This record gives sequence, structure tokens and C-alpha cells, in this order.
Amino acid sequence: MLENIEHVFFDLDHTLWDFETNSKHTLIELFNEIQFDSESNLNFETFFGEYKRVNDFLWAEYRSKKIDKEGLRQRRFLQTLSNLGIVNAEAAHFMEEQYVLRSPHKTILMPETLSTLEDLNKRFKIHIITNGFQEVQDVKIDKSGLHPYITHRITSDQVGVHKPDPAVFLHALKVTGAKRRQSVMIGDHLEADVLGAMRIGMEAVYFNPEQKPHGKQLKYEIRHLAELPPLFA
Repeated sequence: MLENIEHVFFDLDHTLWDFETNSKHTLIELFNEIQFDSESNLNFETFFGEYKRVNDFLWAEYRSKKIDKEGLRQRRFLQTLSNLGIVNAEAAHFMEEQYVLRSPHKTILMPETLSTLEDLNKRFKIHIITNGFQEVQDVKIDKSGLHPYITHRITSDQVGVHKPDPAVFLHALKVTGAKRRQSVMIGDHLEADVLGAMRIGMEAVYFNPEQKPHGKQLKYEIRHLAELPPLFA
């Protein structure tokens, strides 16, 4: 059981905010608006699969500090289209610009998010620690109805480094006035969220809805957010 906890820190994307669904809905809109040349024989599912592969790779590069925010944004759609045999810088720029504008306004949350936060909010201070970009994450939190439950929002933009860097978690503790032994981190990324928090002495819960194998000995792992409140003493 999680004992003596006063502060609960959540990751945002893929943990509370349904990144996969919201992203896909936005990309469907943009793909249909561009109306790629029929000669390309490009269908949405092919495009989406390649975009996910490129985007995941670039976010890993971003977390490891090999590229910056602008590098990620400049490359993800341009590289996706190029890999699919489409050289169209104008379309790539349009998709990037509109994706950043539109996707944060999508409001689909992971199952049981609000009921879980409602329960935890009665007992704990709730905060967000995210590697997402400040201007984007603020919109997601406000538009999706998460803001009444969130006391502090900590982004990698504010700190200048990304999870799992210890500086992110130490900054979050300082900002919130929390003690590491009275805090727990919940997230879907094993390295960035869970192991990162554990390295500075915080408790951590791995949110693993797809039951990805990992071979780690973890004290706390859940598949559904509704499993979280019963973990607390």
C-alpha cells in the first residue's frame, strides 16, 4: 500500500489525456483537407502508421536531448511525407501548424480519468509533470476539464530538461512544497515517469493499459486508472 502520501503527480499524455485518440482525430481532419494527389495512392492508415513511427522516434530524440522542440516540429511531418514518397514542404508545414493548433483542443480522456481524479482530489494534492510543450499542455488541461483537479503544472519547458532527468522531479517537489517520501508519480512511460521518479526516492505507479512486457520488478503497476485509488492506505 502507498502510505503517508500527500502529493500525487501524473503524467499527462497517454496517462490522463488520450493522446492516441485525440491525435488520430486531428490527423484525419488534416489528411482529408489536404487531399493528396490520387497518383500517390496514399491512404490515411498508411500515413498514420508512418507518422506514429517517425513521431515516436523524434520524441525519443527529444527526450535524449539530441534535438530541440523546433527540430521535432520541423521534421515530423516533412519526414513522414518524404518516407512515403511525397515531397511537399507546403503540406508538411500546414499539417504541423494546424496539428499544434487543433489537437490540444480535443477533449477525450483516458477511461476513468475524471472519476479517479475526483476520488484522489478529496485526499491529496494533484499535480502534472509532463515532457509536453507548455503552450500545448495548458490548453489540453483547460479544455478537457482537468484543471479543477490540478494544483501545479510542471513542464520540461519550464525546467529546461526532460523526464527522466532528476532535475524535473526535484523542480516539481520544490514548486509544490512536496517531500519525495510523501509523493507518488503515475505515468505510462516506464523510463521517463516511473524509473525517473524512483531514482530520486519517490514512489511510482506504472500505468500500463496495454500490458507491455518489461521485465522490471515494480511495486505498483496498474492497467486501469480505477485501480489507482485502492492502492492508497
